[in-house]
Amino acid sequence: MADTQHRLLHLDVEYVNFDAPAEAFVDPWRCFELQEPVVKAIESLLLESGIQPLHLITGQGHHFVWQIKRASEVAERISALSPAPEMVGPCMERIPPFLANQIVASDQSFFAATALLVEWLAHRVKERASRHASLPVEITAVHVGPCVTPQREMISIDISEYGDPLHTRMIRMPFTKYRKPWVTGLAKRLGIEKEIPAIRAIPLHEMDFRQALKVRQVDREVQELAHRACTRIPVQEEGTSLLLDGYLASRLRRFHEYYYSATHDPKDRWPETYERTPVCTLPHCAQHVLAHPNDLLLKPAGMQLVTRCLCAQGWHPRHVAGLIRSKFENPIYGWGFHWEDYEPGTRADFYTRLFAGLYWSGLDRLLDLNCTSTREKGFCFRSTETTCNLEPSRLALLSRMPHD
Repeated sequence: MADTQHRLLHLDVEYVNFDAPAEAFVDPWRCFELQEPVVKAIESLLLESGIQPLHLITGQGHHFVWQIKRASEVAERISALSPAPEMVGPCMERIPPFLANQIVASDQSFFAATALLVEWLAHRVKERASRHASLPVEITAVHVGPCVTPQREMISIDISEYGDPLHTRMIRMPFTKYRKPWVTGLAKRLGIEKEIPAIRAIPLHEMDFRQALKVRQVDREVQELAHRACTRIPVQEEGTSLLLDGYLASRLRRFHEYYYSATHDPKDRWPETYERTPVCTLPHCAQHVLAHPNDLLLKPAGMQLVTRCLCAQGWHPRHVAGLIRSKFENPIYGWGFHWEDYEPGTRADFYTRLFAGLYWSGLDRLLDLNCTSTREKGFCFRSTETTCNLEPSRLALLSRMPHD
């Protein structure tokens, strides 16, 4: 996501199915067709700013990537937005020795600032694409309920890379093999190793996605494509500057300023602050997520539920992130997750800011903040002895929604 001369900007779109996770590999024709409204929205929004990105097609979706020079004016303007300087140090501490001389604090700081701009762009994509898409269009792979089919499927504008330290994230190179189903063990677990063809990530050059799905499976055709398709990442500074102007004038920018007007409570105060949160006042589903954070709170839908319920009670969203961070950093939950590589505070800030910002900007109308939708997502934990009602939280949030 960065090199010695440029800063990279990147959008990732993919089909996600929570009930049939291999669907994009087994039936790519349908899954890529369903993504078309989102792809068209991204292309039109970038073109309106004059941005022509490198467009790649991967195993589950699309990548759009462009870059700006490190010494450019727009790079300096973005760097000036960098939030939460106190979070840069913890991210830098996790850099492995072999990368220590390649990534400096200003790289991580710029990456955090870029996240704000890309988050706003994702808002605009979601708003435009949702009018035409037959599946829910969400930012990151947050759980949804059944929609046009009995399965829980959606299109993800996946900007989750911006929720982790810079050194942990990368993008695919053109013409490389796509190995995710095998590396993750998904293909073997589902017994479909022979059903998924070998594929490569390729640029969408002089072809549509239907042609690309055929080409990516045939090495000879991929080699021919490599001879005639330019895969140099375009420098798009003027267009990026126009995007930045739009972000700075947006309601989301005002929310980001509000969000970072507070800080997490100091760690030595957690026993008397976050650890004494009166969770009994929360709906039972949110209580359950906080009581069993591994792995419910690692999932975007778990953080979305907790963020909504606490903000409904008047919590500042930065302190919601502080509470989530305190759970991530508590060893009693037996995290098998590699927090020595990823940074708990950065992850908590990213998702809390994302879900609170969707509500604050008016893009999230809270239509799924109800018990039926929560049950369909798989986040209702009510037993015969418990009662739960999300309607008070929804009404409280609606009453707090900004109207300017």
